[in-house]
Amino acid sequence: MTKILFIMTAAATWTLKDGTKHPTGFWAEEAVTPYELFKQAGHEIVVATPGGVVSPVDESSLADDNAALRDVIAKAPEFQNPIALTDVHLDDYAAVYVPGGHGPMEDLAVDPTSGALLATAVRAGTPVAVVCHGPAALLAAVDETGTNAFAGYRITAFTNEEETQAGNATQAPWLLEDRLTAAGLDVRTAAPWAPPHRNRPQPRHRPEPRLLRRGSKGPPGPAVLTRPPLPSRRGLPYAGSGFLPARVSRRFGPPAGLILPPVREGRRPRRGRFLVAR
Repeated sequence: MTKILFIMTAAATWTLKDGTKHPTGFWAEEAVTPYELFKQAGHEIVVATPGGVVSPVDESSLADDNAALRDVIAKAPEFQNPIALTDVHLDDYAAVYVPGGHGPMEDLAVDPTSGALLATAVRAGTPVAVVCHGPAALLAAVDETGTNAFAGYRITAFTNEEETQAGNATQAPWLLEDRLTAAGLDVRTAAPWAPPHRNRPQPRHRPEPRLLRRGSKGPPGPAVLTRPPLPSRRGLPYAGSGFLPARVSRRFGPPAGLILPPVREGRRPRRGRFLVAR
């Protein structure tokens, strides 16, 4: 049975610029949608958090008619009985996933254990997926020189403009798009709240098929999941075997986490398959 590691926040609040604490956590659908898909496919999910704390859900993500999401979170043993990040043995897992919500910006962005796991995963070719504010966890994936393991990779994340339109930019101590760019990642942006789309290969930028590259959020609508499910660690394509939560809320939308390897001069990466959102 394939094991999938969910690295999740332990932060119930987000410290704003003026020092006040804003309630947060993980975004419900970003965790529940892939959880249900992987479980239905017969895979084992292990949730790991800083200190083994039960990851708090952002109540804003349950504000609408989301009784089903709340029920899954309350009853799923994986969400209710996480292990500590320090107890993770990465070789046991076929893929790593980080859901969003502002929680990761509070703790995972500066958590050395989480960062070391993600750095080890990307260097080993283990599929890594991040969504929405989840890319904040990549900021801690640095070596002893301060170099980020994901530097040079193309990525999408919750943008400055989306944070502004959501009403959080002026209060935020820092913005995710800015920090990722400063860390050396190639952040790609699109129109705010743009619907998910098919990722098409671009000239000289075809990704190697070794990462689970993208998850996205979009306008209100049913969640969209790619098929088939994850097969095995060895045979795992970075897309087409993943998930794509296409709706999360009316307040927050795309883009999510898109990670592509840097293109080296004189070297053409192998062709891979792309996630289909619609």
